[in-house]
Order: sequence, then C-alpha cells, then structure tokens
Amino acid sequence: MNYCSNCGEAVVKKVPEGDNLPRFVCECCQTIHYQNPKIVTGCLPAWEDSVLLCRRGIEPRYGLWTLPAGFMENAETVLEAALRETHEEARARVDIIDLYALFNLPHVNQVYMMFRAELLALDFSAGAETLDVRLFKQEEIPWEQIAFRTIDQTLKFYFLDRAAGEFRFHMGDIVREHDRVEFVQRRIVHALG
Repeated sequence: MNYCSNCGEAVVKKVPEGDNLPRFVCECCQTIHYQNPKIVTGCLPAWEDSVLLCRRGIEPRYGLWTLPAGFMENAETVLEAALRETHEEARARVDIIDLYALFNLPHVNQVYMMFRAELLALDFSAGAETLDVRLFKQEEIPWEQIAFRTIDQTLKFYFLDRAAGEFRFHMGDIVREHDRVEFVQRRIVHALG
C-alpha cells in the first residue's frame, strides 16, 4: 500500500500506539489501514457415492480440478458465499449439511471454510470460470490434477470419513516450510474454567 484510501496522502508502515504489529498508517489523517486474511468458502457437493468437481477455467491452476469455492464477499454470510460460489462455478443447487473443514494458510493470508453438502439435482453445468463439471467416484478422482492442497485434503478426509461411517469436523494449518507445503492437523481443545 502506498497511499491512504481516506485522504490520498502517502502512508508509512509502523507500529501504531497501543498496537504490537506494523500497519500502514497515514500520518496526515491518522487512519490506520488494517490488512486481514481473506476467507475462502465453498462446498463439497455429494451425490450418492460421488462428489462434484469443477475444472478451473481461470488462473491460478487453470485446467486443474477443484471443489466449487471462492472468496467471500462483503455483506454476505459464510453460508451465503458457499452457496453462491457453488452456483457460480457449477450451476449446482445444494443443501448444506455442516461445516466440514477449516484450514489456515498463513503464508498466503487465507482461511478456507469448506461445507459438506448434498446435490439437490443433477442439473449442474460449467459456470463462467469453469471448463467442466463432473461427478467423480473415489477411484475416479484425478488426484494428480487437484488444484489446491486444501481441496486435496478435504477430499481425503471426506473419503476416509465416509468409509468409517462418520463425518467429523476437520481443522488444520497448511504451512509453507523450506519450499514445501505441509498439512498440520489441529485438535479442538476446550478450556475448562
């Protein structure tokens, strides 16, 4: 960031009084410009023993397969964003069952929230940013062509849970260390007080 969106003057990066992290600050109007992680949300739409995947028609990862998901917009809830993205990318109508996976990606300042969902009908089709939309059984998933680690991990959890007969909530961090990306699963610990 170079200029203040409030008054147009140049900003400086410094730790504001009462804060502990560097922020972009306008010394003219005193506006502090906070930058926070982006939320990505979407669905894992299932139909019987298959899941719906979209082949990306945009960068990044053009031509690779993903679950329908995207950035949350202002003035919408996480559920509304997941439903919107599923409709935009796959023209699919779904019934959301539950929040299924939450992934933190601190190296790109993103949080993924993926919902388990049931397709309401088989009238899906490719949206404007999608090349193809298909149902895949577990053995048909193009694992080497999955676009993002978050999607790969969500699908692996789903098929393991389905085989076990119980769907659990999954949470973890996808971190970049020494030029490789690694998944670290987190357990929810309730503090007693």
